[in-house]
Amino acid sequence: MVDCAIIGFGKMGRIRAKSLEESGRARIAGVFDSSPKDSGPYKFYASEQSILDDADVGAIFICTPNYRIVPLCKAALAAGKHVFCEKPPAFSAAEVKEVMAVEAASGKVLMYGFNHRHHESVQRMKAIIDSGDMGRILWMRGRYGKEVDESFFRDWRAKKELAGGGILLDQGIHMLDLFLYLAGDFDEVQAMVSNLFWKIDGIEDNVFAQFRSRKTGICASLHSTMTQWRYLFSLEIFLERGSLVLNGLKTSSGAYGDEDLSIKHNQDGRTAAGNRGEVRHVFHTDTSWAREIKLFLDAIRNGGYPETSNSIDALKVMTIVDQVYRDRISDLQQGSAVCGGAL
Repeated sequence: MVDCAIIGFGKMGRIRAKSLEESGRARIAGVFDSSPKDSGPYKFYASEQSILDDADVGAIFICTPNYRIVPLCKAALAAGKHVFCEKPPAFSAAEVKEVMAVEAASGKVLMYGFNHRHHESVQRMKAIIDSGDMGRILWMRGRYGKEVDESFFRDWRAKKELAGGGILLDQGIHMLDLFLYLAGDFDEVQAMVSNLFWKIDGIEDNVFAQFRSRKTGICASLHSTMTQWRYLFSLEIFLERGSLVLNGLKTSSGAYGDEDLSIKHNQDGRTAAGNRGEVRHVFHTDTSWAREIKLFLDAIRNGGYPETSNSIDALKVMTIVDQVYRDRISDLQQGSAVCGGAL
């Protein structure tokens, strides 16, 4: 059993607590939140520091606003705790490198909440891609959007110094991470970032970005938006011998619907059953939270590096985020766009 504490006991902190309890492999030593609220059956610590000082706590879950993530990660690792941290991992790649230096010195497990990797539909896509059954990936397209109202901007999310950015760090980072998870790295970036609707300095409401790997030739297109006026998740992957198209994502809110995965072989390909055409799989249950907890606890038990959602993955995604956001402040203040180039 691993004794865990949770810093930040809002929506995500409660989801993590439930998953830890259900794993049967961890205990909740207690929680802390800067805005005290109902802590349920758990002990409420007096401060973040009191959690760091508790010798009985083996692992800390960091579920705080973005600006607290890096200092808490470094402090928890330095205190000899294993760490599970929600996204974004930092505000920049340079900050991730700072955390990685502390991680290396600590010898402790560090894993990040790139939750979308762990959905069953994505795992099915990953298995098909890795098998080579459909050949190599040619291109990818991802659209991830939602609508927000003014209440979204009443707290830290409306302040650049606290949030680090807008919709890309808030949501689009998940789609970018899926691109990297399924297709490998990218070294060329072109992007346009705007805040034409909400007009908050440094907080973009739309990102249009294109990526390419000079090594593999794979191209990808991303649209991340908070002016979608509906909830949308769509990930399309086209390969030499067919396509994988995922629409919908099973989430706690249910706003994105079930995960509907279409697997279609082209005219030169065949399904595993030997028939041409399209096969659909609909996933009605979200098992991603349990899978994340299992992988984290397995890494602690085995004393190894997390097999996925680790600090190297975090560095890759933030390196590309840096490029998308390059010189963004002056451009966003004008409500225009910013273009990037090669990494």
